[in-house]
Amino acid sequence: MRVSPGAVLGWDMGAALALASALGVNTLIAAEFLPEIEAVMVRKLNEQMEGRRDG
Repeated sequence: MRVSPGAVLGWDMGAALALASALGVNTLIAAEFLPEIEAVMVRKLNEQMEGRRDG
Protein backbone atom coordinates (compact mmCIF):
# COMPACT_ATOMS: atom_id res chain seq x y z
CA MET A 1 0.00 0.00 0.00
CA ARG A 2 0.97 3.59 -0.53
CA VAL A 3 0.29 5.67 2.57
CA SER A 4 0.87 9.15 3.86
CA PRO A 5 0.52 10.21 7.49
CA GLY A 6 -3.10 9.58 8.36
CA ALA A 7 -4.32 8.37 4.95
CA VAL A 8 -4.14 5.40 2.61
CA LEU A 9 -3.39 6.54 -0.95
CA GLY A 10 -3.54 3.29 -2.86
CA TRP A 11 -1.84 0.05 -3.79
CA ASP A 12 1.54 -0.54 -5.33
CA MET A 13 0.09 -1.73 -8.65
CA GLY A 14 3.36 -3.33 -9.72
CA ALA A 15 3.28 -5.51 -6.64
CA ALA A 16 -0.44 -6.21 -7.07
CA LEU A 17 0.06 -7.34 -10.66
CA ALA A 18 3.06 -9.47 -9.67
CA LEU A 19 0.92 -11.12 -7.00
CA ALA A 20 -1.87 -11.72 -9.51
CA SER A 21 0.61 -13.32 -11.88
CA ALA A 22 2.06 -15.50 -9.12
CA LEU A 23 -1.46 -16.66 -8.26
CA GLY A 24 -2.15 -17.55 -11.87
CA VAL A 25 -4.57 -14.69 -12.49
CA ASN A 26 -4.52 -13.23 -16.00
CA THR A 27 -2.65 -9.93 -15.56
CA LEU A 28 -4.66 -8.16 -18.27
CA ILE A 29 -7.85 -8.93 -16.38
CA ALA A 30 -6.24 -7.91 -13.08
CA ALA A 31 -5.05 -4.63 -14.62
CA GLU A 32 -8.60 -3.94 -15.74
CA PHE A 33 -10.30 -4.59 -12.40
CA LEU A 34 -7.70 -3.68 -9.74
CA PRO A 35 -8.07 0.12 -10.04
CA GLU A 36 -11.80 -0.08 -9.30
CA ILE A 37 -11.23 -2.43 -6.37
CA GLU A 38 -8.40 -0.20 -5.12
CA ALA A 39 -10.64 2.88 -5.15
CA VAL A 40 -13.25 1.19 -2.93
CA MET A 41 -10.55 -0.15 -0.57
CA VAL A 42 -8.91 3.28 -0.23
CA ARG A 43 -12.22 5.01 0.44
CA LYS A 44 -13.33 2.46 3.06
CA LEU A 45 -9.98 2.34 4.88
CA ASN A 46 -9.82 6.13 5.04
CA GLU A 47 -13.41 6.26 6.36
CA GLN A 48 -12.48 3.75 9.07
CA MET A 49 -9.36 5.69 10.01
CA GLU A 50 -11.34 8.94 10.13
CA GLY A 51 -13.93 7.30 12.42
CA ARG A 52 -11.22 6.23 14.86
CA ARG A 53 -9.88 9.80 15.05
CA ASP A 54 -13.34 11.28 15.66
CA GLY A 55 -14.44 8.63 18.17
